[in-house]
Amino acid sequence: MKFAGSDLPAGTKVVVGMSGGVDSSLAAWQLKQAGCDVTGAFMRCWDDDGVCTAGQDAIDAAVAADLIGIELEEVDFIDQYRDRVFASFLSELNAGRTPNPDVWCNEMIKFGAFADYALNNLKGEYLATGHYARIAPRNTALIKAEDESKDQTYFLYRVPSQRLNKLLFPLGGQRKAEVRKLAKQAGFPNADRPESMGICFVGKRPFREFISAYVPERSGYFVSDTGVRLGEHKGAHLFTIGQRRGLGQGGPGEPWFVAAKDIKANTVTVVRGRDHPLLTTNSITLVDCHWFDQAGPCRNWVYTCCHRYRMPPAPCTVTATADDSRVTIDFAGPQWAVATGQAAVVYDGIYCLGGGTISATRSQVK
Repeated sequence: MKFAGSDLPAGTKVVVGMSGGVDSSLAAWQLKQAGCDVTGAFMRCWDDDGVCTAGQDAIDAAVAADLIGIELEEVDFIDQYRDRVFASFLSELNAGRTPNPDVWCNEMIKFGAFADYALNNLKGEYLATGHYARIAPRNTALIKAEDESKDQTYFLYRVPSQRLNKLLFPLGGQRKAEVRKLAKQAGFPNADRPESMGICFVGKRPFREFISAYVPERSGYFVSDTGVRLGEHKGAHLFTIGQRRGLGQGGPGEPWFVAAKDIKANTVTVVRGRDHPLLTTNSITLVDCHWFDQAGPCRNWVYTCCHRYRMPPAPCTVTATADDSRVTIDFAGPQWAVATGQAAVVYDGIYCLGGGTISATRSQVK
């Protein structure tokens, strides 16, 4: 089977980031089968607090490495993760935004500090992971995975451009069903392991329960779009735009959705019905942008943009300020439930050009 890394010379030293899941396990197995000199590395970013699955993940990675016949190193990045990712996550929540820690982790930890360790300390010629993505010819950009339903370029848009020539995504040209089938044939006990969803450090516990240990709860009010108080909540930071569950707003009629937050007043505006106009956005502003090509997107060209994971790509135009400090995305049609703090990623067909953090939204609603 042809996959990323299968054409490397025999004996090429590849470090594989192994999470304990089926994807990274199969990536390591395929590279080993292709004749590469493979070392596994498990990256620990959070203390095993009884809810975070880091402990079990480490065991699963060790079992997979033993089956493949490779060594597994465990590397501790807990302090770096807390200082660089989790601290920013809390800061964004306190500011009333909806942060995306997975994007920062990929930029600063997995393909930053961890990549440095793999390429320098472990003497890897390449770092491979189980991400579903591909790298463009001449290492100029990311390309969507063959299996677009599993594509992860949304979370990878901030990977440093200079890293691309040292990265391998062996699964980028394969489909998830095929990966599980091959893993079963190879005898991996994690072949049917469910995929991890949500924020890794929160685990399966309720978000409010977890975050209350770091951000104090503060009583505030749900309000209607006309300013009428509808009930109380424990903090505007606990909600995000488009949220339906956990609002405690019942009664006859269509369900309630979060349409806006005022973090200073500690109010959460809710509206009835998914199609309420206050839930739509026509234009967004991005800051802290990263483009794989330093020139960035062209003016007066139609691209597509994803402002949340696994959404259908939305046609748009992209306009940067003269100093490139801000970018405006104008959509061809209204977008639903766009949240500040989230990532917006721009594509030209299957090519991921990069993106930025949503700092403001604009709607046609007056």
